[in-house]
Amino acid sequence: MEKNTGIVRKLDELGRVTLPIELRRNLGISEKDPIEIFIEGNNIILRKYEPCDIFTGSSEDLIDYKGKKVSRASIKELAKLAGLLNDK
Repeated sequence: MEKNTGIVRKLDELGRVTLPIELRRNLGISEKDPIEIFIEGNNIILRKYEPCDIFTGSSEDLIDYKGKKVSRASIKELAKLAGLLNDK
């Protein structure tokens, strides 16, 4: 859902834009937080990066495996598919 904030910012010579402090506070974005950038049609979408399971998108109970995030639930499901875990 799009919401017009009425805030307009210009890009600087390096292509940067500053997010107003009010927006950062409302969205829980702090200095040095990673931000994801998406394209949707002609729109650029910025979102605070939250690590998630590469298979399901879940952000709960994550384990880092070779630089990727995987949930314990996905690991169990993969183990079942591989025949390494009995469904009990």
